[in-house]
Amino acid sequence: MPSFETRVSRLWAHEKASYGLRVFIALSAAMGLCWYLDQLPALPGVFLGIIASAIAETDDNWWGRIKSVALSLLCFVAAAAAVVVLFPHPWWFITALAAATFGLTLLGALGERYASIAQATVTLAIYTMIGLEQHGAADLSQAINAVSHLLAGAVWYALLSILWTALFANRPVRERVARLYLELGRYLKLKADLFEPVRDADVQKRQLALAEQNRRVVEALNIAKTAILARFGRSGRPGVQSGLYLRLYYMAQDFHERASSSHYPYGALTEAFFHSDVLYRCQRLLALQGEACANLGQAIRLRQPFQYGERTKQATADLTDSLSWLRAQHNPQWQRLLASLELLGHNLQSIERRLSEAEKSESTLDNVDTRLRDTNPHTLREMGVRIRQQLTPGSVLFRHGLRMALALIVGFAAIRLFNAQNGSWVLLTIVFVCRPHFGATRQRLAQRIAGTLIGLVLTWALMQLFQDLRIELLIALLSALLFFFTRSDRYLVASAAITVMALTCFNLIGDGFLLIWPRLVDTLLGCAIAAAAAFLILPDWQGRRLNLVMARVLDNCARYLHAVLGQYGSGMRDDLAYRIARRDMHNADAALSTALSNMLREPGHVRRNLDAGFRFLALSNTLLGHLSALGAHRTQLDSYGQDPLALSGGERVEQAMQQIASALQQREPVAEDANDGDRALAEQLEQIPDDMPPQLQLIRTQMGLMLRLLPKLRGAANEAARTLR
Repeated sequence: MPSFETRVSRLWAHEKASYGLRVFIALSAAMGLCWYLDQLPALPGVFLGIIASAIAETDDNWWGRIKSVALSLLCFVAAAAAVVVLFPHPWWFITALAAATFGLTLLGALGERYASIAQATVTLAIYTMIGLEQHGAADLSQAINAVSHLLAGAVWYALLSILWTALFANRPVRERVARLYLELGRYLKLKADLFEPVRDADVQKRQLALAEQNRRVVEALNIAKTAILARFGRSGRPGVQSGLYLRLYYMAQDFHERASSSHYPYGALTEAFFHSDVLYRCQRLLALQGEACANLGQAIRLRQPFQYGERTKQATADLTDSLSWLRAQHNPQWQRLLASLELLGHNLQSIERRLSEAEKSESTLDNVDTRLRDTNPHTLREMGVRIRQQLTPGSVLFRHGLRMALALIVGFAAIRLFNAQNGSWVLLTIVFVCRPHFGATRQRLAQRIAGTLIGLVLTWALMQLFQDLRIELLIALLSALLFFFTRSDRYLVASAAITVMALTCFNLIGDGFLLIWPRLVDTLLGCAIAAAAAFLILPDWQGRRLNLVMARVLDNCARYLHAVLGQYGSGMRDDLAYRIARRDMHNADAALSTALSNMLREPGHVRRNLDAGFRFLALSNTLLGHLSALGAHRTQLDSYGQDPLALSGGERVEQAMQQIASALQQREPVAEDANDGDRALAEQLEQIPDDMPPQLQLIRTQMGLMLRLLPKLRGAANEAARTLR
């Protein structure tokens, strides 16, 4: 059984521990000060100010955090002042709030920092409205007093956030790199399932599960890269700490490329080696390496030495022996398949070697291009260009901002019509429930309603059981802490927690029981308005733009193929240009997976091309696997430039992908008259002489497989395009 010290260390190493402790300090200190000064009626406003400041918080270095805090507090002061001035004039107030919401939403184009500040500013404006409703807006001194509580809470958390960033500068990077390896470990385990030699297995179902996990790995890679950029900058030679995290990041990229490689169709391998143990050996080794990656992630999180273990090394040796035995059988029917299996074995051995280096900390960054792509704008000119690009109905942010603005106007009109006493909760519900996509909004609606109901029942029970002031304060503190822990990934629990906190806090300045029914009615009204807005106001149905997402996948695959084949002529270079091409391909594939997931939550009449989309996703993932196999084994190969068939195959595949992408963008049918030519060229490429170099055999094999995949891609693209016309 682990010791108390070990359990505390593991708890502190948890991804949300630092965030939770920071919030706990902020809330408990605010509560203690209000208690000491006998100003408990100010506690609801201070708590709401802390919440708004925490919503604006993003990952950054200490200087970046200071700039973010300064900007967010400036926006908070401006928003609060505007509400105080305009609140006595209702229609001027809601017009200004709607216009500000639309403008602030467009700031999301500048990056996560500005998107968070924008959401927090709108939230604080409505919190100010709540404070004025409770304290009275007619008396200017009372209004300023209510606003001062909000701003005091926001300033207190902002200062604590800056101090925390200075004390624990590299912890967010460590947490995100650790999460990356945990997600990568799950990906390797799902990949291992594809090697199970079982006939009639549902390979497509496993491939779709793998595609979904690939989306999570790509997301984790992007988040880790952003954290490294925020701490260590865009260029320059890395120091000790930055060098460690860069090595781990580049190693994860290499693992991802090798693990996503597909050297030959799994069904053909199962049929050929059904009576051999070689596929079980591959499956076992991949699963063990997935476990090792997860252990490495845990070691990074706990700041402990990583121990690779002997089981994985023995599994690697067993796979090598199994391949040697099969090769010794000299079965001509196995020759091409064995070549693919040996390349797979080489990939797995490379992962094994890098994991061993991670255990011994022997890897270096010599001769490695350590630059990272920074997509955030850094000048006013770049920011202006980004925002101007969003001023079109085709922009997701434009549609979302307009939808939010109109929904707030309708919500305010409903408040005035029904003379709601605490109507600001209607607007608050709209702000938190409305998401850029209908599917996400629909999910939030259900979670918000269910969470509010649970929170109201729980609050009623707790206020019946515990009427002691100190216990009520403790309940408010714990529920606020639970809200922060769960607001990003368990919104139902977060909704219940914030409901308990709100009613318990407002019980300090009145009768909390009287607010139970208004809270329920306002939540239901806000959810109804948000649902109507998502359905009626420029709805962003994923099916209407699925063709563009699919086209982007093929276009980026063509760019990546061009980059890979170029390195077979010039030599392997893991430089920034190559990494950008690879990351763009994976990002496009992840975007397609996300779009299809959102479509599953949309009404049936607007997702007629869902089945075609999932078929395209399975095919595009197979294509991505063949491209990754070329990338994983790239090296300078003079014989490639001297092989007209290989050169012709590469040009044919690249042009075909661009043609299909162009047709999808235009919503036009894809010409299928090239299918016979693709199959004929594939047959020629598959005629491989025995003395051909293994690397050239790989190129020919992958080109042949991709050419045979093109007719299926054209068919899926045509089916998707037909449902759009």
